Amino acid sequence: MSSSFVFWIIGALVLICSKISLAQYGYDQRYENVGDNEQPEEPQNRITIGLLTDRESEKMGLVVETAIENANAKYGTQLELATDEIPFGNSFMGYNTLCGMMENGIGALVGPSSRHTAFHLMSICDAKDIPYFYSFMGDATEAFNLYPSSEDIGKAIQSLVLAFDWSRFIFLYESSEYLNILNTIMAQYSAADAPMITVLRYDIGFDGNYKDVLRRVRKSPDKQIVVVGSTETMPEFLKQAQQVGIINEDFKYIIGNLDFHSFDLDEFKYSESNITSLRMFSPEHPVVQQIMTKFEYPTISEGFQNGSCPVTMEMALTYDAIQLFAETSQYIPLNPEPVKCSEHSDSVATDGSTFKNFMRSIKMDKNTLTGGLYFDGNVRKGFSFDVVELQPSGVVKVGTWDEEKNYTSQRLAPTTAIYDTNDNSLANKTFLILLSVPNKPYASIVESHKKLIGNNQYEGYAVDLIKFLALKLGFNYTFIPSGNDYGSYNKETNQSTGMLKEIMEGRADLAISDLTITSERQEAIDFTTPFMNLGISILFTKPQKDTSSIFSFMDPFNNDVWQALGLSFIGVSLSFFILGRLAPTEWDNPCPCIEEPTELENQFTLSNSIWFTTGALLQQGSDIAPKALSVRTVASIWWFFTLIMVSSYTANLAAFLTVETPKVLIENVKDLAANKEGVVYGAKRTGSTRNFFSTSGDPTYQAMNEFMLKHPELLFETNQEGVEYVKTNNRYAFLMESTSIEYNTMRECNLAKVGSTLDEKGYGIAMRKNWAYRDNFNHALLELQEQGELEKLKRKWWNEMGANLCSKILSTFLGAATSPRPPQKGLLDVHANMGL
Repeated sequence: MSSSFVFWIIGALVLICSKISLAQYGYDQRYENVGDNEQPEEPQNRITIGLLTDRESEKMGLVVETAIENANAKYGTQLELATDEIPFGNSFMGYNTLCGMMENGIGALVGPSSRHTAFHLMSICDAKDIPYFYSFMGDATEAFNLYPSSEDIGKAIQSLVLAFDWSRFIFLYESSEYLNILNTIMAQYSAADAPMITVLRYDIGFDGNYKDVLRRVRKSPDKQIVVVGSTETMPEFLKQAQQVGIINEDFKYIIGNLDFHSFDLDEFKYSESNITSLRMFSPEHPVVQQIMTKFEYPTISEGFQNGSCPVTMEMALTYDAIQLFAETSQYIPLNPEPVKCSEHSDSVATDGSTFKNFMRSIKMDKNTLTGGLYFDGNVRKGFSFDVVELQPSGVVKVGTWDEEKNYTSQRLAPTTAIYDTNDNSLANKTFLILLSVPNKPYASIVESHKKLIGNNQYEGYAVDLIKFLALKLGFNYTFIPSGNDYGSYNKETNQSTGMLKEIMEGRADLAISDLTITSERQEAIDFTTPFMNLGISILFTKPQKDTSSIFSFMDPFNNDVWQALGLSFIGVSLSFFILGRLAPTEWDNPCPCIEEPTELENQFTLSNSIWFTTGALLQQGSDIAPKALSVRTVASIWWFFTLIMVSSYTANLAAFLTVETPKVLIENVKDLAANKEGVVYGAKRTGSTRNFFSTSGDPTYQAMNEFMLKHPELLFETNQEGVEYVKTNNRYAFLMESTSIEYNTMRECNLAKVGSTLDEKGYGIAMRKNWAYRDNFNHALLELQEQGELEKLKRKWWNEMGANLCSKILSTFLGAATSPRPPQKGLLDVHANMGL
């Protein structure tokens, strides 16, 4: 019998004995809230709980301190906290820190949020019989995971799908671990009544850009969407979904993330999109309010109402883990002693296994934040979900879900939006609209021999767009000409400039131009849904024909091939010379009339060997005819070799003569950042393009930002100045929006766009925060987009008004610049034929 089997038998006997002894005092096998109204008669030992954090360390520390304070006050325990912070995902540092804690003696460990690190530390604690708590969705383990299982979350979502009567929907998920939720949803249906489900992964590029998938969703006929993903990606997902235009009254969402209540949802409250989610605790809970006070966050008494709650699921579950530990310590004495971390040490926590088994059998209905708590095997049970909905007033509870009753609606009367008025119509209202002039093709002064006044003096894409909106919504407008200072906002000083300042201070109602929607600007003002999508790209001169050199005939082969060919030529010539000397049949009588000559001749002299090799290489031959078998064998091999080489050279030379390959100085942003071929670059001095580089975390873009800071002479006040400089300097590239590049390349045939876009963003109409008519403009823009009017407008001002045939020439260049280039370097023209 193995030692491990004996160990498990002893552990089981200890557990049974402890349960029998407790049963003598009237306790059931499932210990429901034991000790809720009792205090221990004797002081407890001091027990240290370890906390390893890798994000929001300060807030998590405050949560655990609150949990320990409340547990000590409730149960009379003497819990203490030992906390340390490690970098996210650094398992090695986590291991060293845990070892230090174990050697000082800890009763339990609350692990980090990184899955990789958590599972590493979990295995160590399991081997040493130390209770380990973690709180993220995953497979059941021997550790204590208070997070609901993916099966329970899937059942809750399926109940909502049934309640909402969705016969088909789109299931968007972040990564493969969330597919268990989909499996659970599908398992609840029979084959006959199963809904039509379209499954898409939204984080396909692992780069935080979800817009490609979201555009597919926008084009899909299905408007009901289930989204499951991590707390890290979900806020960005919602933001990009709004930018793409799929958060509006036409779409309905079920968000399968239990931290939905903690997101900043202000910009989505007025979208009229039906967004439903789940949560496990109410922000109105007294303990949550206690924690919010420690966070210095407004509580209910201070005006908090249905807003973003700073207490996350991880924090709430950590609080409950401390309460569960304190409850267990009432009945199983625990005196943590130092435990060596070395794998060669057999030391384990005293009574650790008994303590864990007892804790797994406890049932709690009070003193927790997330409701009932007990374990069915290794899976947390006993809880219920609040079903919440995003309304103009904030996150509002509209129902509950539990495993027995499923979804129960508790929907109240609809909340009135803060912007609701008796008259939400725009008819006969007049708005002041800022217009950036001159800024082709968005706005410019009409060239006319007549004197034009008012709105009639302006033309452009933005001008026509406002005309469309005015006709659709019935409002009047007056354009206010503005410069090219779109403005910025400083959150620390609450100061703004340019167009943003005019709107914030009420001197204008709207602003329209090539005004990019950025997070910095959204701190100060609101935008409509994007009317045009774009990205930063590179404007550069179109590459010119490469100058041929006198040795261009050598370009079909690279230097290594020519060197190998030369060595082969020398080696084969020497082989002919040596073999000709060794072969008897290659020695001839120079005078046939002399039957026994004193001297013989050999045709394979060194010069003749070289001549024979040269003739074969040039496909010309010679008068020398090998006689010996060995020489003929080498000659045959050489002829075959030269046949292949000459054929390859001729084929490459033919392509070389017919295909014109321009010399491309740069092909992408990496070439530009490396200043390849001496190319320098710049951008508009202020605006979203410069902000993109100054705030980017990408090393390439950071290096480019430093370069532009060191060379302010390469920055310009307007895009047009940058375009003009590119036209006069073929070693300068200008970074600007792809739409503006497209406009210029249609009119300047020597300019071209290089590479792909560096980011994705959109142009929107700017307005002040929480403006009453924002939704009216959003709906009108979406209708124009669906009717194809926005595309027609762009075609008019980009391709028709003042454009020429540059687009055809540009497409030819782009095909050559982006396709794999042949090995040749230039053209074999007359000048190169002289060298040949």
